[in-house]
Amino acid sequence: MLDQTKSDFTLQRRKRGGGTAPMQHWHLPNETGALSHVLLGSPAHLKHLSTSSLSSKHLRENPCNIQVAQSQHAEMVAAYEHFGVKVKMHAPEPELPMQVYARDSSVMTPYGAIITAMSQWWRRGENYAAIRTYESLGIPIYDMVTAGTFEGGDFNVIEEGVVLIGCGGARTNEAGARQVAGWFEDEGWEVKLAFIDEYYVHIDLMVVPIAEKLTAVCLDCTDPWIVDWLKGKGHEIIDVPFRDTMNLGCNVMSLGNGKVIAPKASTVLVDNLRARGFEVAAIDTTEISKTGGGIHCMAQALNRG
Repeated sequence: MLDQTKSDFTLQRRKRGGGTAPMQHWHLPNETGALSHVLLGSPAHLKHLSTSSLSSKHLRENPCNIQVAQSQHAEMVAAYEHFGVKVKMHAPEPELPMQVYARDSSVMTPYGAIITAMSQWWRRGENYAAIRTYESLGIPIYDMVTAGTFEGGDFNVIEEGVVLIGCGGARTNEAGARQVAGWFEDEGWEVKLAFIDEYYVHIDLMVVPIAEKLTAVCLDCTDPWIVDWLKGKGHEIIDVPFRDTMNLGCNVMSLGNGKVIAPKASTVLVDNLRARGFEVAAIDTTEISKTGGGIHCMAQALNRG
């Protein structure tokens, strides 16, 4: 009786958040279709803080020039607009200096948004701000992570109905990862859990879909089983060098239709994509990425064709 009651409550709770039927006005079946709307965070109150070992290293050795970082973010916004993508923004708040990383505080799905659970206490306000943003956009909340910590960079939709969930322990822990995995297994998705070293922060540092059956992967730091799994699904792999990956060079944003926004410094990947006929907006992210994230980290796709 107790299990049945819990099951009924869970279904009711998720139904109030938008149900399990796909949304009619917002469509996100994958991370490589034609992007029409994207959610970004403002760098207006950006500070260089220690969010990971990578950002801590930069903080010790060569802190971010915030004004330059803000200019680089503006260049990224201009790239989206150049490609016809409509940009939606979180309302900037001075208490949320890392809100620029819009992928951390939520996850967009075909069923509505998931509000994540940030690991660092001083970033948890971003989750509440994300709720306000989705309410203002008229996007339903599918569910909220309550079992542990979970951040959006660890929700990696490889293709429609297939997700790779990262679990490094420091930012996304196992309890949070398994809670989210369970929701999508219930929806009929194929879910794989990737236990990664916390040094790599999120799974989207090393594995990012580029186009249908084409994925950028750092082979030097990605578990071989992940690579074999992707290849078994027919994915071609573009190898991104380890040094580039540690500078967020694999952390790119697919816009669909052969268009990509990528870091200018990731020359191996950019040259490879252009050789394949992709139109690449290569932007300088060297300063803003010192604060802990790259282009993919700063964007939450809202609608894809």
